[in-house]
Amino acid sequence: MQGRRTVLVMFLLGLAMGATAADGRRRLVSSSPDEPCKKMTLYYHDILYNGVNNTANATAAPVTKPTALSTAFKPNGTYFGMLVVFDDPITEGKALPAAGEEPAARAQGFYFYDKKETFNAWLCFSIVFNSTACKGTLNLMGADLMDEKTRDLSVIGGTGDFFMARGVATIRTDATEGYFYFRLEMDIKLYECYV
Repeated sequence: MQGRRTVLVMFLLGLAMGATAADGRRRLVSSSPDEPCKKMTLYYHDILYNGVNNTANATAAPVTKPTALSTAFKPNGTYFGMLVVFDDPITEGKALPAAGEEPAARAQGFYFYDKKETFNAWLCFSIVFNSTACKGTLNLMGADLMDEKTRDLSVIGGTGDFFMARGVATIRTDATEGYFYFRLEMDIKLYECYV
């Protein structure tokens, strides 16, 4: 009886620690916020369809209109209730990729404006990597409190080179051009990685 308990305890301890993945990768968990197991800085470029002349360049499109409530509550509008779907380029530098050049990754997902009084959004997307350097996805979600200089999104998982990753993406608005283009700088720190 004692032998069975020991085996069961060892088995459960192994599951809890998650020592290795099915493909033999080891799980690394950072012991300090100052020492993530992986860091990267990426730039997210959102080019919102303006309904007129940027059809070829647009990488994001509203799928709903702002509600009447957003314009009634605040005369200049906050886009409250508008949902946007995107397939945006992600770059390692600030510049958009040149014609015919592939970005480092793509951000695919949606955001919606969720505050009546001011601009505020909630994002949910995957960063899709498909290059010789990285393959797989990182999944991010959280509130984009646009009035704050920096905001944190949760890294809630991943696939491929980022299998079951956990961490934080600290974002800040790096550039804007009116309502139809913005660039976010994303400092991504992963605190749980499989290597």
